[in-house]
Parts: sequence; C-alpha cells; structure tokens
Amino acid sequence: MGGMELDETDSAIVRELSADGRLPFETLAGRVGLSRAATRLRVRRMQEAGRLRVVGIVHPAVRGITARAQLAVAVRGTTAADVAAKVAELPECHRAELAAGRAPVVAEVAGGDLDRLTAAVDRVRRVEGVADVDTAVYTRVLKDPYLASAPPPEASPDQVDLRLLGLLERDGRLSFAELAGYVGLSPGAVRSRVMRLLDGRALRVTALLDPATAGQGCHGGFALTLGPGAEGAAATVASWEETRFLTRCLGRSDLVGAVAAESPEAVHEVHERLRMLPGVELRDTWLRLDRVKDGDGA
Repeated sequence: MGGMELDETDSAIVRELSADGRLPFETLAGRVGLSRAATRLRVRRMQEAGRLRVVGIVHPAVRGITARAQLAVAVRGTTAADVAAKVAELPECHRAELAAGRAPVVAEVAGGDLDRLTAAVDRVRRVEGVADVDTAVYTRVLKDPYLASAPPPEASPDQVDLRLLGLLERDGRLSFAELAGYVGLSPGAVRSRVMRLLDGRALRVTALLDPATAGQGCHGGFALTLGPGAEGAAATVASWEETRFLTRCLGRSDLVGAVAAESPEAVHEVHERLRMLPGVELRDTWLRLDRVKDGDGA
C-alpha cells in the first residue's frame, strides 16, 4: 500500500471514523481541524490507496451465525495450497490461510448452531488431502475488530433491513439518499431503519485500516492453555496492541488468537511474551504465509 505511514491528521481521521464511520464530514472536519473539503479529500485519498475502508459490520447473530471454530488442518498427499483452496470454497468457511507452523493450513468455519458447525467440520475432514483436523470451538470472543464480542443485537432486521445491511457492508458511508435509491424507500424511512439497526447493535459502521499502513503487515497466530496462576492472562493478551483477535474455546486449547506486527521477528516477540505469562502453556504458534480467504479483509 505504498509503505507510507499516516501523518497525525490522517491518524486522527481514522480514530474518529473507527468510533463512528458515518460521522458527517462537517463534524469530522471540526474535530481534526481541517476544512470540510480537505477532510473529504484526505479520506478519499486513503480509500483510493487501499489504506482505509469504511464499512458496516453486521453482528453474526443477524445472519444466524452462533457457532464458530478454528481448524488446524494437517495435509497429506498433496500441497497445502491445494487443500486451502478447497477448504476456502466451502460456504461455511470464513477464513483460510497458509501457515508456517504445526499445521500448514489454518481455517475458520461457522454454523447456525453446534450441529451445523459439526457438519461443517466433517465436510473439511472429507476434503481430499486433509490428513487431520484439530478443532477449537469458540465459546466467548474476547477481542475482534468485528462484532462477535459484542452483546446480541436487540434489533430484528426484516428483508429490507438485510438489503440495507448488505449495502452498508460494502460502503459504510453511503448516504441515506443513495441507500433509498437501492431499496425504493424515502431517505427519511431509510434513515429511521439505519438508526434502528445501529441503536439495536445489529450494525456498526467503522473504519478498517490496512494493517501494513499501521506498521503491522505480518500476521501470525497462537493457541495456548491456561493453568494455575493464569487468571489474568486472557485480559492481558487482549490488551496488547498486536492482538487482533482472541477467543476462549473448547478443545486442546483454552485460548486462540491472531496477532499482527511489523515483521516475523516482531510476531515471534509476541509469541515469546505469551510464553512468559504465568500459568500459560503455549501449545502452538504459526506465521501466516498467504491469505487464501479472509472474511475480515485484514
């Protein structure tokens, strides 16, 4: 993405849009100390460079997703890239990546309930070339750039709402007039619906910054168990800037997470910090080599 870091004003714009991605340009301009036109230009420049996306994040429960798991996939008789591509084609797969670690493929699958999640894992096991699957079922998401860690939504979207959510997922700053044109309602009616979805926690509009722009272009992950003395470990790991995702889970491990940092050495340093936490046993670490499918675009 050009390798340029954001200046202080761009960083301020990103912070404001992360808190409220639909903040009017006039309000945003006042908060960062620029004219409306200059503020709009900076946002557009970051978007066109691929550094910034302002998108709507829909709570997983809105689409009936209540069960998720991370899979560490062992491969036999073919390439890891071939297996990752086949796993990524499954509709239940939200993320698939090639990794340097114990398992050459790491994936995330989701289902409406545990039965459907189990069926999804079974489908992964039947993919040609899959030798084994180690499953970690998420029980409580502790940190996520999306809404999986948020309370269940109070809003119950109808079909028109779902169309609005789909539009806002692609561009969180579409105006009410633009949205109205897509769904055949008045801008006022659309505004009421969007505000209800926001207030009811079915939707959050936020800025997603390309990790490389923030000096975090290298990604990795970890799985660990918690023993005596590890009571505060989860909160500690969640507080780290490098931690992008963290969940409690069932399976061989108690915590599974994803990290982003500026280099492989920096990711390794995070893994070393994990090893030093009281009561923590680091069971697995990996470095992401390639993103095959990624539901969060990170």
